[in-house]
Amino acid sequence: MRGLLRMSDDGRILVPGQTCWQIAEADRLACIVDAADYFRHAKSAMLQARKRIVLIGWDFDTRIKFEPEEKTLEGPNRLGKFLSWLPKERPDLEIYLLKWNVGALAAIGRGMTPIFIANWMTDRRLHFEMDAAHPIGSAHHQKIVVIDDALAFCGGIDMTVDRWDTSDHRDDNHYRTEPSGNRYGPWHDATTAVDGKAAKVIGELARARWKAATGEQLDAVQGLDGDSPWPEGLAPTMESVAVGVARTFPELADRAEVREIEALYLAAIAGARESLYIESQYLASRTLAEAIAARLREPDGPEIVLVLPRNADGWLEQLAMDGARRRLLHLLWKADTGNRLGVYYPVTQAGDPIYVHAKVLVMDDRLLRVGSSNLNNRSMGFDSECDLAVEVTPDTANGDQLRDTILDIRRRLLCEHLAAEPAKFDATLAETSSLLRTVEALRGTGRTLMRFEPETVEDENSALAENELMDPERTPPSFWDNPVLSRGLRHLKGAKVFR
Repeated sequence: MRGLLRMSDDGRILVPGQTCWQIAEADRLACIVDAADYFRHAKSAMLQARKRIVLIGWDFDTRIKFEPEEKTLEGPNRLGKFLSWLPKERPDLEIYLLKWNVGALAAIGRGMTPIFIANWMTDRRLHFEMDAAHPIGSAHHQKIVVIDDALAFCGGIDMTVDRWDTSDHRDDNHYRTEPSGNRYGPWHDATTAVDGKAAKVIGELARARWKAATGEQLDAVQGLDGDSPWPEGLAPTMESVAVGVARTFPELADRAEVREIEALYLAAIAGARESLYIESQYLASRTLAEAIAARLREPDGPEIVLVLPRNADGWLEQLAMDGARRRLLHLLWKADTGNRLGVYYPVTQAGDPIYVHAKVLVMDDRLLRVGSSNLNNRSMGFDSECDLAVEVTPDTANGDQLRDTILDIRRRLLCEHLAAEPAKFDATLAETSSLLRTVEALRGTGRTLMRFEPETVEDENSALAENELMDPERTPPSFWDNPVLSRGLRHLKGAKVFR
């Protein structure tokens, strides 16, 4: 049963075939917080590409700027112009961009040139495609960039509008402006960069996605010597580290569902000894909430700190996701008999909510997970997702150093939210010996974390809460019984969509 899935017998969280797909070593791994850094590093890496770039996302907007504040890198500053320019500068380079088809239609409404028109206007070595290989209502939610099968970015940040922000999340940052000229609010996000064998595994995933969407098989990039296209100025967070790659895929006519990410969450929740720190866009999965509640009921269970956005983005998501969150928060509050739970949302210096789009989990000092999946049902079995995880095991060669690094990442995130100095955070943690009491001690005025209380969500009840239509756990059993739908999807999978 899914809800009973736990760690392996020897206590390991990452188990290929269960809680992850594969484990492969990265020569370097960097945790990148917020899109201002990610956009710059992604462009720096792409400038070093020699054979192939694959970009896979929920959404791309070709009008966004890599560096809105000041252009420092070679080539056009806007994504679309850069992708058109780069193959002209690199005669052997091919670029493949794969975008969820529903998101592509939404982008047209924002004023972006449709993908199929862009294809007619661009170099033959620049390939734009829309991915319709999913059940109706399902989303392709992975956010992946692979360069020469030698370096990969994987996490929660989309290269689209409303994402760029710096980690200070200033109230008056006029660079947070859409191509239309409209301003948007502060945005917190996270992703990772990996090279080595881990990048090759993500490249394998990317090529499989391209084939499922287009019918075209891309071969692995071979025969490139020299350094990987690691971004200039990006300091590795970890080196020589084993990385687990976990996926979610919905059931299709020719593919069983994949629920590695759900299994990974459940194992991490079960395995936490001291603390569990989670950042998520949503709290809507009852399976995961009940697993957390079970740990809160234990007399000696871990402290659990959740950082969520104050509200979901958009009125329909607020009805569905905020309504579900209200129910599940009450479940957690009722279970928290030992006062070991803190649920928060970040605000700016002026008190405006900072939107949390990051998907991060830190279990004690033993596990770090960064990816595209949220604590909602869709991420467990209905949308496509990809998460990366690093675990410290008894036979990890640099285990003590890696434990410190995992805690450094947690501190980095919390210090951003609390506007706290790292030294102050460490001193408070040493004094309290409690992650939760440290957060409470450092909360203050200005940019900080605000606590969710029952009165915070009192008016957020909704008939759409935990609605199977809005947030399904898996492809409905009757979906493939419909011959029109199944034949239509098989046809789309082999087609060059809008070409």
